[in-house]
Amino acid sequence: MNKILLIINREYFSRVKKKSFLLITFLVPILFIGMYAAIFFLTKQSFEDNHAIVHIIDEEGSVAGQLKSHKNITYSSSNTDLQEQISHLKNGAKNTNLLIIPTDFYTHRKIELLSSGKPNISTQNEIRSQLQEIIRDAQYRKMGLNVDSIRNIDDRIHIASKEITETGDAKDSHTEVAMGIAMGLCFLIYLSLVLFGNQVMRGVIEEKSNRIVEVVISSVKPFQLMMGKIIGIGMVGMTQFILWIALSLLLMGTFSTTLFNDAETTQQAISHDMIERPGNVSTDRADYNWITALDSINFPELITCFFIFFLGGYFLYSALFAAVGSAVDSETEAGQFTVPITMPLLIPYVLSFGVLINDPHGSIATWLSMIPFTSPIAMLVRIPFGVPTWQIVLSASLLVGGFILTTWFASRIYRVGILMYGKKASLKELLKWFRYKD
Repeated sequence: MNKILLIINREYFSRVKKKSFLLITFLVPILFIGMYAAIFFLTKQSFEDNHAIVHIIDEEGSVAGQLKSHKNITYSSSNTDLQEQISHLKNGAKNTNLLIIPTDFYTHRKIELLSSGKPNISTQNEIRSQLQEIIRDAQYRKMGLNVDSIRNIDDRIHIASKEITETGDAKDSHTEVAMGIAMGLCFLIYLSLVLFGNQVMRGVIEEKSNRIVEVVISSVKPFQLMMGKIIGIGMVGMTQFILWIALSLLLMGTFSTTLFNDAETTQQAISHDMIERPGNVSTDRADYNWITALDSINFPELITCFFIFFLGGYFLYSALFAAVGSAVDSETEAGQFTVPITMPLLIPYVLSFGVLINDPHGSIATWLSMIPFTSPIAMLVRIPFGVPTWQIVLSASLLVGGFILTTWFASRIYRVGILMYGKKASLKELLKWFRYKD
């Protein structure tokens, strides 16, 4: 046990003291928050810079007067000759367009939009939207309906979604927040397991290629060396996560007001002057209470489960990565083994974008959250949506059991492969090493 502790101490402090560790640990939260701030700023800026000028040649005669300018688009009627307008268009400013409305517009519903470059998609959608409303109003009048009365119909529906807890109480359910947290956890756990697993593998390959391991093995058993390396690097990962969470909370507390104000401004810009079409359901996102939504998430349970499933998944996959590192002489050779190892992680990661989030309590999601090789991602995707405690306990227990079994399997390959040089390992060879007697 003392020898394992010495190896853990060496692996942990040799990495924590590196400048690269400190740089990544402190820069990652700043980069993530800066990225979100940049997205809000650039989105807001794009709406401000995307103002369209649309000159109209109205051959029909009654349409141009019904088109309404607003902050994103300006309409202007023109009596200038078409060829002269096209000539001006070539030398016009950015996002300048010419809209030609033919005499049979109400019959064939076809228009032409000319631009010096490719017409902007948002400009096309805005023009289409207003022209559709004009045609719709004409149809209403033709049927003898009062257009103003129809426009004043308020068909908005506000759904107060509730979920019934295990105690029988009803509490607010905020699916959007749960989905966002689930996707964030999914990405984080997948990235961290692959990243730290590869660190274990590279560490083993480096010691093996430098022949350091021959000296170390003379003092400790291969299993002790493998476990010390896995636990030491795992502690490095835990340290990084704790610091990331602390720094992220600190930075979010500092910049939350600015970020939420930017988000609200961006949302208002997107929804500003949007046409409310009869029969459509509109939702007022500006009234969404993000503080209440975040309060609906059980963060103590979420953070506890994150560390449990991260550790379980890390130990399970790191044992396999360590076995692969011991079986090869370079990272190039390791490619044939790392792909099959990471496939069980990739499956729930890909499914999380559809199946797991759309049906977090379905049979597929439930089974994936119970299988040790897929549960670190699948269970963390499900937890924000509310998972019975017994399922979390069962999944964690199976993960621990899977880790013990995988570590035993990997250690039997590791003890032989760590001292094997100059021989390309195959699956058949690995199975032979596994069957070697102690």
